[in-house]
Amino acid sequence: MRFFRTFLVVVVVVAGIAWLSYTFWYAYQPKPIRLQGQVVAQQYNVSSKVAGRVDQVFVRKGDLIQKGQLVFTLLSPEITAKLAQAVAGRDAADALAKEANTGARKQQIEAAQDQWKQAQAAADLLEKTYQRINSLYTDGVVSQQKRDEAYTQFQTARFAANGAYQMFKMTEEGARNETIAAAEGKARMAAGAVAEVKVYAAETQVESWHDGEVSQILLQTGEIAPQGFPVVTIIDMNDAWVVFHVREDRLADFQKETEFSAAIPALGKSSYRFRVNHVAVMGDFAIWRATNSGKGFDMRSFEVEARPIDQIKGLRAGMSVLVEK
Repeated sequence: MRFFRTFLVVVVVVAGIAWLSYTFWYAYQPKPIRLQGQVVAQQYNVSSKVAGRVDQVFVRKGDLIQKGQLVFTLLSPEITAKLAQAVAGRDAADALAKEANTGARKQQIEAAQDQWKQAQAAADLLEKTYQRINSLYTDGVVSQQKRDEAYTQFQTARFAANGAYQMFKMTEEGARNETIAAAEGKARMAAGAVAEVKVYAAETQVESWHDGEVSQILLQTGEIAPQGFPVVTIIDMNDAWVVFHVREDRLADFQKETEFSAAIPALGKSSYRFRVNHVAVMGDFAIWRATNSGKGFDMRSFEVEARPIDQIKGLRAGMSVLVEK
């Protein structure tokens, strides 16, 4: 009985010493460092290149939308007026170009021809009159002044007939090549103006350029949307990653392409695999002062981005991610 008591005391003492030894050993072991990151996802702003009043918004927060889906429309009477003006200018330029290519109408050519014939007939008459007066002058019946006046009238009529003939030929030939080219150029310029306004008009029907989920609606029906101002914001959770801020003395554990495990408390699972895809130094204001003054320098912080190796169901932007190293 006495031996049993002695043995029990020895066992208790040894157990106490062992427990105290383990406790002291464990207390002096380096503790794992926990890093907390945050889930970030790609975000897109849906906006218009033109200003206008929001007519309708066809989505709500939380809606899943696809690329090419109509998101909102704008009301812009100014663009409608500019389009009508541009179309009218294009029609006028097309008409002038067509006129230049077609040439004068048949009636215009015939009128010019009649004017030439009329002037030619007057010139023929004055030529005969001059010949008669010249004969009388030769016989001494009329003075030289009369003959000179008749000759001047004949020459004037001949020049007028030649001018009428040239006008007739010019009307018959139509516009010059340079005139036609200028008219066609103006027509193309007017068509370009119409196309430009139509592009702006198309910008009043704004579609999504990406797949995603509607996260914010910044403007509602009736509000003015400035040029380029986002009306709807969408987020793509299929393009999500985690951001950590790591002190540089721990950066060796997070080199690019390094894989690690992390816990996401919101999803209730303690192990998800991530791969580091980007490491960048933070600003000078984001530094950690060395805890050991013997190191003699301040340690900077780095921003580490890591993407999940496998798709994580239920992942949302803003969720916390915990890593122990």
